[in-house]
Amino acid sequence: MSYLLVFLLCGCSDSNSKGDQAVHNFVKQWNDSHTQLKVAYLERDYMDVVTYYGKEFTKTQVQQDKNLLFEQFPGYTQRILNDKLVITKEAGNYLVTFTTRVNYNGIEADYNSYLSVIHKNNVFKILREGLAENDNVLDAPIFPNARKNNENLSKKRKLYGDFNGDNLSDYAYVISPEIPFEGKADIQSNTSVQCKGDCNSVIVFSNKTLKPITVNGVYQSQLENLKDLNSNGADEIGFWDIKPTTKSLYVFDATTSNLLSGPIVINTTIHKNLSLIDVFKKTGPNKITISYSAQVNGKWILKSEVIVLD
Repeated sequence: MSYLLVFLLCGCSDSNSKGDQAVHNFVKQWNDSHTQLKVAYLERDYMDVVTYYGKEFTKTQVQQDKNLLFEQFPGYTQRILNDKLVITKEAGNYLVTFTTRVNYNGIEADYNSYLSVIHKNNVFKILREGLAENDNVLDAPIFPNARKNNENLSKKRKLYGDFNGDNLSDYAYVISPEIPFEGKADIQSNTSVQCKGDCNSVIVFSNKTLKPITVNGVYQSQLENLKDLNSNGADEIGFWDIKPTTKSLYVFDATTSNLLSGPIVINTTIHKNLSLIDVFKKTGPNKITISYSAQVNGKWILKSEVIVLD
């Protein structure tokens, strides 16, 4: 017990040293770089090869993972709780432990985090980044293992097209909300689905000049390339919101993120097995015809409407 007390007291003394203050400043700058504007510069803070949440990554791979974090959760924020760092010297390096408070997709959570930092050539570099061993939460979507799975899933569902009108092919994919295991059975029933955080889906484009499009209240979806509908030279994007008894089509202008039409709602318990062409047709320059389910005199019918696009 006395040995532990002396160790803690020494740790407090070390934390007030000039060297530890420099470490503190470095970690604060690293933490402050976790924003959409600054994330692109995080690579500079890492050694060429690091241990990153239990796996070996190059600093380029770390940068790619940080970029993917903000692609998946554009509103992600993190801060060091109470600005409290515990700095311990270990074999010439510094072990820095702290509690990270994160916010993403409507979720707030705290994680026991650490960095192992080396001072080399008069600059600090990160050797290791991870969570304390008792934090068995690496399946959370903000950590690289789970995010890599989302990336692989997204690759299978890429929709290709010229969404910004530069005559080059790019792609879009959807980041869906996380649904806890116990709530997945509700997807195929009329029961309200409970998501972890906000139950919204985000359309993300490979061309970063195009802003992500958030569609609220959607947990299951499918994309369609609708080609150029409004004569702006870019393909429009269709987004299906898939529910147990309905399918709703949204038509977006990817260049502006504006909703051009929709939701076009189909009652799939009555109007079954309809394809895209049954619901949506381009019928002239800047003109589309849509079909949707409507209840008239107590009966469900399929109605059509012509829409002129600006």
